[in-house]
Amino acid sequence: MLRSQPGPGPLLQAALDPLVAIGTFAAAVSYFGASFDGACLILALLVFAMTFPGGLVKDGARGADRGGELLLDIVTGWVAVIGLLGLLGWATQTTEVFDQRVLLAWALATPAVLFAAHRVLPLVLPRVLAVEGMRKTAVIAGAGDLGRKLAERLNDPMLGVRFAGFFDDRAAGRLSNLPEAQNLGGLNRLADYARAQRVDVIYVALPMASQPRILRLLEDLRDTTASIYFVPDIFVSDLIQARVDSLGGLPVVAVCETPFYGFHGAVKRLSDVVFAGLILTLIAPLLLAIAIGVKRSSPGPILFKQRRYGVDGRKIVVYKFRSMTVAEDGDVVRQATRNDSRITRFGAFLRRTSLDELPQFINVLQGRMSVVGPRPHAVAHNELYRKLIRGYMIRHKVKPGITGLAQVNGLRGETDTVEKMKARIDYDLAYLRNWSLLLDLQIILKTVVVVLGKDKNAY
Repeated sequence: MLRSQPGPGPLLQAALDPLVAIGTFAAAVSYFGASFDGACLILALLVFAMTFPGGLVKDGARGADRGGELLLDIVTGWVAVIGLLGLLGWATQTTEVFDQRVLLAWALATPAVLFAAHRVLPLVLPRVLAVEGMRKTAVIAGAGDLGRKLAERLNDPMLGVRFAGFFDDRAAGRLSNLPEAQNLGGLNRLADYARAQRVDVIYVALPMASQPRILRLLEDLRDTTASIYFVPDIFVSDLIQARVDSLGGLPVVAVCETPFYGFHGAVKRLSDVVFAGLILTLIAPLLLAIAIGVKRSSPGPILFKQRRYGVDGRKIVVYKFRSMTVAEDGDVVRQATRNDSRITRFGAFLRRTSLDELPQFINVLQGRMSVVGPRPHAVAHNELYRKLIRGYMIRHKVKPGITGLAQVNGLRGETDTVEKMKARIDYDLAYLRNWSLLLDLQIILKTVVVVLGKDKNAY
């Protein structure tokens, strides 16, 4: 991945949030005349551990035109960090050790400083690296779809990379429609160019079927000082939940695997039990009130039970408060649409506010679902879309969730086109690739924002 490559850009990108948070804390300590003692050092280390690597901001929010998404990522992530630190301080009775003015100023100032840093640094970093001679020059061998997607990633100013162009033998088809400055010629010219132009990094983005060409290219590049990276073919990277492992000393690459293996699985399950148990305890009176409302709104059961696919594609039963006059769970299930006549008046309110989903916290305690994960679809919908969308079933490598990354990014409600469902699946797979406990907390907080904001897609 790009973050593991040489150069200061990816490292600074990964360390930006913890450095800013700790720096703001140190500034607050200094401003109020306190001393940065052992307790402050421990708190700083905790903040670093909770925000490194990657920090609070997701890659999709880094663009200059996404200030609102950037701010929401920062605020929800920082609230999650402060919440965990506050819980730890309460449990250990150590909050009194710190000057309360310092903690309050730090908690309030850090999101503003983080927002400013994320807006300013991408503008300043490339110039600083260029002046210091630290900016890397990169070229790509292969101008197919994979190479072009990689070129888009290299244009991220936070990486500190100057993309020089493509080399490819298929000039007539691939290089002819590129900007002239990026058309650097065939693969046989790459080694000479790398030596003459002092290229720092070469990315080989050729299909795996091109093994003879790749071997010849690597042989030519032996006489250069460039770092060389092989980018997996798109049919692998599309499906990847990747990690490198070993089997009896032999390296193996996990192409499709759950992120919840080993210690991560224990953390995920523990957080689910804690969240679900706490929430069910707090909302018990609300559940009773909703149950009475459902019973009075129309004839039928209070809970609607529907078969869904759970982890590894096993069928599970999911609970919801009934919001319709029907309870469909057959081979054909019609999705709810705007002004759907099957939805009761009380059911419309429940669906708009997502209160109909609350019984699923019982599913979480049962171990069938998770608080955060890909939303479960009806079995009939799964059977349809698994044939239409590549990689659809990979979302079932984890337990389905009450809320998910897709839902807090505007993809709630009806998916009346394949394109809408594909967009939802893209977010589901991104969640699998990027899971962390902090990401789960951010999604939970964003869900509250979305629900309170009366999402127009919920009906």
